[in-house]
Amino acid sequence: MTAAEVPAGGLRKRSTGPAASGSGSRDLSRPENPEPLPIPVYDNHAHLEFEDGVDQLDPLDSLARAEAVGVRGIVQVGTDLETSRWSAQLAASDPRVLAAVALHPNEAPRLFAEGLLSSHLSEIARLAAQSRVRAVGETGLDFFRTGEDGRAAQIESFETHIEIAKANGIALQIHDRDAHDEVVATLLRVGAPERTVLHCFSGDARLARVCNEHGWYMSFSGTSTFKNAPALREAITVARPELVLAETDAPFLTPEPFRGRPNAPYLLPHTVRRMAETLDEPLAEVCARIAANTERVYGTWEVGGND
Repeated sequence: MTAAEVPAGGLRKRSTGPAASGSGSRDLSRPENPEPLPIPVYDNHAHLEFEDGVDQLDPLDSLARAEAVGVRGIVQVGTDLETSRWSAQLAASDPRVLAAVALHPNEAPRLFAEGLLSSHLSEIARLAAQSRVRAVGETGLDFFRTGEDGRAAQIESFETHIEIAKANGIALQIHDRDAHDEVVATLLRVGAPERTVLHCFSGDARLARVCNEHGWYMSFSGTSTFKNAPALREAITVARPELVLAETDAPFLTPEPFRGRPNAPYLLPHTVRRMAETLDEPLAEVCARIAANTERVYGTWEVGGND
């Protein structure tokens, strides 16, 4: 594989509005590096195309800072054609990156109304065939931001993404917001890919048991560290250990004690440490298991390893 030019960061800029944790302006300073993990892991889901905070990290700086604390690689995730192309290009240019490509569910109603959904899905299918693209995502259903009139387009888009993942033999990364039952029903109706991941798992123990039954992976983000998220921590204890992944969803969902500040893959150790505490297991064992699980979903990050 010939290395491509590293794409410039700052494709998108995150809003500097109120923090998710409360009123007032966000603290835009970047947290210090955490203590390195004893065994390196992978960030299952990040968006390095975003700028955030007063101290900007370009993609290479972000990857280097993550590597220094035991995050050896990431899955860079697209949400539309522009970011999916960018993600595929970054993965082709840096061995620490694999890509996921998709149209976010909140994009689907707009694209359908403009008559563009079919053509954009065809381009996602083309990108999904690239060797460093190892997942279709993030796709799924979001009934928080989209009303009843947009649900049919979301479901159509989701179903097509499922088929693209299966046709290419790669993983599926699901965005599920306020739509647990409908996501499960769609996967069962259409047939889930062999490696299906619920990104930023937002369910409870009941949904974790459904994932256990079907062999679907659960990826836990910084939300699992929040004080108001006991149901997520219970889900971690219920989830089959071989189905658990970890992610940042950077630049969003920064873990405690830095909630609301700029997030990046180098902050993943905070979430992993809290997961180990929740499970009452040695940190090194949790790290080793997360790393193995992630490689089972996406294959090796080594250049040429899955080409």
